Amino acid sequence: MISAKPLQPKTDESGGGIFTGERLVADDPLFAADMSRHLVAYRFAQKRVAGRMVLDAGCGDGYGTHLLAETALGALGVDRSADTIALARRRYARENLRYEACDLASLDCLGARFDVVCNFQVLEHLVDPLPFLLQVRAVLREGGTFILTTPNRAMAVIEIPYHVHEYVADELQTLLASIFAQVEVKGVVGDERAMSYERTRIRSAQRILALDPLNLRRLVPNSLIEFAYPHLARWVRRSVRRNEGSTRPVSVDNFTISDNCDEALDLLALCHL
Repeated sequence: MISAKPLQPKTDESGGGIFTGERLVADDPLFAADMSRHLVAYRFAQKRVAGRMVLDAGCGDGYGTHLLAETALGALGVDRSADTIALARRRYARENLRYEACDLASLDCLGARFDVVCNFQVLEHLVDPLPFLLQVRAVLREGGTFILTTPNRAMAVIEIPYHVHEYVADELQTLLASIFAQVEVKGVVGDERAMSYERTRIRSAQRILALDPLNLRRLVPNSLIEFAYPHLARWVRRSVRRNEGSTRPVSVDNFTISDNCDEALDLLALCHL
């Protein structure tokens, strides 16, 4: 089994989903900017899964897999959390779409192969990513494509307790090239509106961290931090909303996929066997 920091579920107050401050739930207005970053990757993938069989590995509550199914021949979303999969089945339905609970180190147990595997905002949670990446290779058909996103450590300012390791572009390239024949690393880049929101969010979070100048939170059990994190994440985004006033919300249109990884909020890798 792949080791990762556990996510303690909490019912989201707006979407009826499972909210952790890290695992997003669709239709939560406080996290519209965060969701938009995720949706950019799914829209990028939509064009590449048209008429093909796609696996969404680490699908969360299923909103992205549902988008993939709009163009795919068939789409399967998998997540290690049975509760999350049950939510996805309730919220999203298509004839060519299904969801299954599955550990990412056991994808071959699905008994299927895919033209495309997507894995968005998951790699940073894995203590050892190699078992998962080897499973991706095992379930990809010949000529298949793997599309991955993960936060860009070069742009990281605020620590996230659920992340065990974040990557820079060269490091990600090296890791993926050990498994796949061709690897191209791009970036999810925000425009000035998106980056203005990001700077405001960081300032709000830093005000909280300033209350702990001796870094005593390092001594607090992870379970307590992960209990507090969803509440702090909401507080930060409410603070951003108050500070920004009537400024238009960040949307998918404020992000692009670029060859410029240096200023990317997320890295996007396109891999081929």
